[in-house]
Amino acid sequence: MSEIKQKLTVSASPHFRSRQTTSGIMLDVIIALVPSLVAAYIIFGVRTLLLSAVSVAACVIFEYLSRRIMKRHNTISDLSAVVTGLLLAFNVPATMPVWMVIIGDFFAIVIAKQFFGGIGQNFVNPALIGRIVLMSSFPSKMGSFPEPLVSTVPLTGATPLSSLKSGVNPEQSLLGMFLGLRGGCLGEVCIAALLIGFVYLLVRKVISWHIPVAYIGTVAVIMLIAGKGNFEFMLYELMAGGLVLGAVFMATDYTTSPISKSGKIIYAVGCGIITSLIRIFGNLPEGVSFSIIIMNILVPHIEHITTPKPFGTPKNKKEEKAK
Repeated sequence: MSEIKQKLTVSASPHFRSRQTTSGIMLDVIIALVPSLVAAYIIFGVRTLLLSAVSVAACVIFEYLSRRIMKRHNTISDLSAVVTGLLLAFNVPATMPVWMVIIGDFFAIVIAKQFFGGIGQNFVNPALIGRIVLMSSFPSKMGSFPEPLVSTVPLTGATPLSSLKSGVNPEQSLLGMFLGLRGGCLGEVCIAALLIGFVYLLVRKVISWHIPVAYIGTVAVIMLIAGKGNFEFMLYELMAGGLVLGAVFMATDYTTSPISKSGKIIYAVGCGIITSLIRIFGNLPEGVSFSIIIMNILVPHIEHITTPKPFGTPKNKKEEKAK
């Protein structure tokens, strides 16, 4: 009889069987982003599709080439590069030059993602790194927001966050803010479309409610206090800028957010506090990108204090002395 060689894969418990795949999860995220893409096209016109297409193509090409150069197996089929490309495009204004977007894509995919081993090994959100690079390198272009094509109010060009920062009430109504009839980045303006995507991800169980609700809720409480009980001021702060986009689609990134429910809450509350402090006391009107990146870095420490210990794990000396 010929000897049959079998390989036994050994891995740490617990072991779960799931029909979910990386490409399937990413496809769900792409579908959830479609309402925002359609809304941005209606609000800002054809450049929405141009910037989104170029950003996606650049991210896929950069991922393919970097994996080839680093002699790693191809991963473009997992659709993560497509998601990064879409999210980065959603974080720039419609007037952003194409070549600048491509620079952001390079930093997002090659520097923030592939230099650390690829999907699952990056410690910060790649799309946010691309956005921060663009904000630091081309601040005037990143802050140049066109008027929406379907606006019913003649706007001065100042974003609602800039108006709130200077103590002036935004020109847009709360309904206009909710529908996206205002200046801003492509994917952040239409709150209604973002909430449709949020509900879809919840139904598909791609994400849980903990991070988005805790993040937005923390900002709501702080802004209500900062506004001395002004409920309208609080609502403007929630819908202005990229808070909802960041809370739903970027703070919830599997790789860069905690696993446990308690860890997610701590992480989200931290994001909310930092965002609020930057908006209230910082020079920049927005604080979502920096807050998520800072909390991404702290995730290993949050995991350390919130992840339950496996049954039978020996207690350390400090715990024994405490008893």
